[in-house]
Amino acid sequence: MILCDIGNTYIHFYDMNRIWKNNPDHIAKKELHSDVYYISVNAENEKKLLKAHKNSYNMAKIVQLNSAYNGLGVDRKAACLGVRDGVIIDAGSAITIDVMNRGIHQGGYILPGLVSYIQAYKQISPALDKQINFGINLDELPLDTQSAISFGIIKSIVLIIKDIIKDKKVYFTGGDGKFLAKFFEESIYNEMLVFNGMQISIDKELKKYKENR
Repeated sequence: MILCDIGNTYIHFYDMNRIWKNNPDHIAKKELHSDVYYISVNAENEKKLLKAHKNSYNMAKIVQLNSAYNGLGVDRKAACLGVRDGVIIDAGSAITIDVMNRGIHQGGYILPGLVSYIQAYKQISPALDKQINFGINLDELPLDTQSAISFGIIKSIVLIIKDIIKDKKVYFTGGDGKFLAKFFEESIYNEMLVFNGMQISIDKELKKYKENR
């Protein structure tokens, strides 16, 4: 069995031994050696997976989270399922921040991903078309444009996350999660968060099936 998380930029796979990602237009079919169970937030990328591997099954209906949030994405549900108490940050194409308390989802919010911030600056002016300096010091005022942009992006994200964390544990996942985690003491980076939630959902469904036999 292969688990699959279909995002807006990449498709991530997990086969119980390793995690890898593919560009949706270049799915490595030879690596899909068994049935694929997936969740998706991008309908077009989902179609590309189904075209590449027919034995793929959408498991969105069984990914259930105790939450009053209207329209919570299946990827956010999965990421939260493995955390009973704490703040979950999934930093990918978008940065989602969710709070769990005693197994109940309290709510959350969404920020643009790092790439989206860069694109926004570029649209303002060609002079602001700069890449992020990931070594920026957030304790010093910038003295050049690249540093100013990097400071504005990263510090705004860090501060809004710190505002909600307070004394809670914080868990990071996603492509930029490891980078953002370094700004928070005792943060936990876990690239398996979404896949763990998917596996929890499968195990619950199998348990119900056995009980009803």
